[in-house]
Amino acid sequence: MSQTETEAGLPFSLTRPIHIAEVGLKAHDVDKVADYYRAILGLETISSAGGMVTLGAGGVPFLVIEPSPRGSRDDTRQAGLFHTAFLMPSRADLGRWILHASENRFPVDGMADHLVSEAFYLTDPEGNGVEIYSDRPTGEWVWEGPHVRMATDPLDVNAIVASLGDHPGGWKGAPEFLRIGHVHLRVGDAPVAASWWKSEVGLDEVTTMPSASFLSSGRYHHHIGANSWQSRGAGPRDPERNGLAYVTLAGSGVSAERELLDPWGTRIRLQPGA
Repeated sequence: MSQTETEAGLPFSLTRPIHIAEVGLKAHDVDKVADYYRAILGLETISSAGGMVTLGAGGVPFLVIEPSPRGSRDDTRQAGLFHTAFLMPSRADLGRWILHASENRFPVDGMADHLVSEAFYLTDPEGNGVEIYSDRPTGEWVWEGPHVRMATDPLDVNAIVASLGDHPGGWKGAPEFLRIGHVHLRVGDAPVAASWWKSEVGLDEVTTMPSASFLSSGRYHHHIGANSWQSRGAGPRDPERNGLAYVTLAGSGVSAERELLDPWGTRIRLQPGA
């Protein structure tokens, strides 16, 4: 199955036997955080009740923001969320987002060409990392046995915008098939994390970097990243801290509904599905 730059249909990441279905965040100010994702990505409100807001695109929920007014701010030296990565269905969608971000002067922390994808990095109002990216066609990914080649190279932003041609169209909010393509976690030990994800969830390790591991299902470049760049040696997570509440993975590769805790106490939910 090859991903092409079409604006119809789910991205390759979401068609794999196990993929990201939902991310839950705990926030001191739910409205402020929800407004950020509405503004940055054009996410729509799927539901709002009991102080909790669920956001998504195309009528599909995938980001839940829970109230935690007494929780302390997340600490990047501890285990938790490195970033939630929102996957644009096509490079053209990413190009339109670039124009939207430029026009509105959204603060961007960084950007990179990862060979398999082109990505921008931001931070939400409560310190949660955000990635906005599009994948290169899968036929351009370079596999060496079970491992895919990735890098962190300079990003040619102008080339992405130029790919829109003479009729780029305007930003109309989140594309219908925008989803969470992967989640990157802070952990105390990347090899320990990789072993856990392989044995407990059934993911394959497809790339390693110093103090980082990348795992996926169905030869995606990664559904889960785990690094100890800031959090080496971190112990169990403090349940009173805000930030990541849970990650839900779903798909035909999940045999039964269950909830797990990774070695640092991060909640991982598994749901069977198509």
